[in-house]
Amino acid sequence: MRLDKFLKVSRIIKRRPIAKIVVDGGKAKLNGKVAKASTEVKVGQILELEYFNKYFKFEILEVPTGNVAKGRTSELINVLESRGITVDIDSEEDIF
Repeated sequence: MRLDKFLKVSRIIKRRPIAKIVVDGGKAKLNGKVAKASTEVKVGQILELEYFNKYFKFEILEVPTGNVAKGRTSELINVLESRGITVDIDSEEDIF
């Protein structure tokens, strides 16, 4: 299953077009390598995701074949880490 579709069906990101934007923006890594939206997801991979001002690290436990019931998200992924990201907007390098 494609990474953008996995993010949508696992309910990590609500909509697939948003998932594609996040992934293609370089904010997703699979096993430490920057991934594209079309990258195939496999069981056992580690997914790192920066979404808004949060950082998540997941272990993929199951790749579904279709849509997933609302309560099954915890069966698909194991959250290894979750934290907020702070952005320094006072730095001139970030502005220019």
